[in-house]
Amino acid sequence: MKDRPAGLDERALRDLLGAWGIGAVSLDYAPVGFGDYHWVAADADGPRWFVTVADLTQKGLFEEGSAESGLRQAMDTAVALREQGLDFVVAPLATGRGESLRLLGQRHAVSVFPLVRGRTGDFGESLAAGERAAVVELLAELHRTVPPASAPVRPLRIPARDRLEDALRETGGVWQGGPYAEPARALVAESAGRLRERLDEFDRRADEVSGEHLVVTHGEPHPGNLVLADGGPLLVDWDTVGLARPERDLWLVADGPEDLARYADITGRRPDPEVMDLYRLRWAIEDVALYVDDFRGPHESGTDSRQAWEALTGTVTDLCGQYG
Repeated sequence: MKDRPAGLDERALRDLLGAWGIGAVSLDYAPVGFGDYHWVAADADGPRWFVTVADLTQKGLFEEGSAESGLRQAMDTAVALREQGLDFVVAPLATGRGESLRLLGQRHAVSVFPLVRGRTGDFGESLAAGERAAVVELLAELHRTVPPASAPVRPLRIPARDRLEDALRETGGVWQGGPYAEPARALVAESAGRLRERLDEFDRRADEVSGEHLVVTHGEPHPGNLVLADGGPLLVDWDTVGLARPERDLWLVADGPEDLARYADITGRRPDPEVMDLYRLRWAIEDVALYVDDFRGPHESGTDSRQAWEALTGTVTDLCGQYG
């Protein structure tokens, strides 16, 4: 995130790093990524760490239980995958008590990661053919891994769907969450018919998909969650890890028959392009649901809000024009 989190005490964050044995002498905010907040911490002996702070009120990705328990389960799964020998998994480091995260107040959860070096990309960026092939092979290895006991199931249904349906029913009033509330209401009202059509389309197509052959999936293996290091690609941001169809990952990476054939050669299973496209539709609908929900709630007019608004308008335009 570009904007620092409101209401977070960085001195308390520095103190909390002691749970990992880090006596930080510097803690520098890193305005990268979108969704969580990041710092680079260093101590007097020279080591550096990548510190991630999740705002639990903004976590809309867990099927059951609290945002804290869902995030902890995801982080524990990443740790287990790393321990099972998947070196490309950038997993959180454990505290002295063996925890993958610690709470900072009631709203924020902190995880600490090794600081890895390499080139990172952005969502929507195209990978070179060789880079893409390496990521396809990485995902094939992940999908063949025995699932850790902590791995949650990620159903095909859209967890945030109810938020979009609420918004579609409530476009007649005034939305007062902040500067983008009324523009968001107008956008949803104007697009309501097409958005409902896309929801109906998703339901029809999802009913035709078998739930068999679930594998461990990352959930968001796009270039923004890759570190292209000298030794090969690394995957970061395991918040959405879970058991699902392999197409949940592959639609974000595979680009054409060669990639699918490479995956099939390694795993013995050929991905279904129709299911990949269904996950693409699911992603777009959930993005709209979460962005709209954010704009209906309290928000400011900072860099992150502007970026979210651009993403919402672009996704609605694509969603209402591309499918069907």
